[in-house]
Amino acid sequence: MKLNRLLLAQMRSATRSLWRTGPAAPGAAVQQAMKNAAAMQRVAQRQLRDFTAPPAPAPVQPARERHAGNFVDGFHVNAAGRREYKLYIPGSYNGAPATLLVMLHGCTQDPDDFANGTQMNALAEEFGCLVLYPAQSKGANPSRCWNWFNAVDQRRDEGEPSIIAGMTQAIMASHAVDPAQVYVAGLSAGGAMATIMGTLYPELYAAVGVHSGLPFASANDLSSALAAMKGDFRRSQDGGGQPLPIIVFHGDRDTTVHPANGDELVAQGARHLAQPGMAEPGRVPDGHAYTRTLYPDQDGTVQAEHWLVHGAGHAWFGGNARGSYTDGKGPDASREMMRFFRTRR
Repeated sequence: MKLNRLLLAQMRSATRSLWRTGPAAPGAAVQQAMKNAAAMQRVAQRQLRDFTAPPAPAPVQPARERHAGNFVDGFHVNAAGRREYKLYIPGSYNGAPATLLVMLHGCTQDPDDFANGTQMNALAEEFGCLVLYPAQSKGANPSRCWNWFNAVDQRRDEGEPSIIAGMTQAIMASHAVDPAQVYVAGLSAGGAMATIMGTLYPELYAAVGVHSGLPFASANDLSSALAAMKGDFRRSQDGGGQPLPIIVFHGDRDTTVHPANGDELVAQGARHLAQPGMAEPGRVPDGHAYTRTLYPDQDGTVQAEHWLVHGAGHAWFGGNARGSYTDGKGPDASREMMRFFRTRR
């Protein structure tokens, strides 16, 4: 379903669910706040069914070579609630301090789906890192969206940020993790939450990866959430107090989360830099063209990196069709994020 049709239908009644358009549509989180309205739920479910079938299948990339790692289940609980997770431990893990990457899925997804689509576990084998996949619960949001715009979920040590940070710290305590190499990334609702995590916990996460997501504090209620999806977002007056190393991927044909959100994410990450970004056009063989813009600081270290993928929509670029909401025509967002993270400590 086109986003503009959904918005028009939802704006006619403030009591309807305002956002159930797919696994990467952050607005479905609104339904959590209104879940007691049974009629609204039925309408939102029908809208979700309409949207979740992609208009055309993306070419399937060959799966990366598999290795004998362990994908283990666990959970974390604190005063804000309980969330399940899955942790990928590569076969090469030997107890030496390793990189930890936290991956936040999109709406209607779960850790297995997200791992299959992004193929991040195969890269974990290649680079010898741990990958933590927190799972949003249906109790917290019926579509498993991270509640990125709720006020309590945008504050340090409260709500979902406290759960994700606590889960990260618990893995660091139970496994050998290099505390200087902990990163967080996510898709859409998960990308918006990844931005929140990097902004609120800069001492914990060294860098952030955002795919088709939204800026920090871009919404604070239902109407502003819809506006943010359309590109009319609130601009935070508090960017967290320090630079946010960030790599952003966004399709310029994204009708679910407007590409202007990607521009703002990079602007927030590079706001302290004196020099403008350096744009580099490129194209994936038999795939998408893109513009990659780098924002280096004074010593040449890239502080922010923006991949605007031309002709692409709302899906993880370079992903495998074994997972939902992937675009196999590239570029390889997972590998590029891993490369960027490895430059940041």
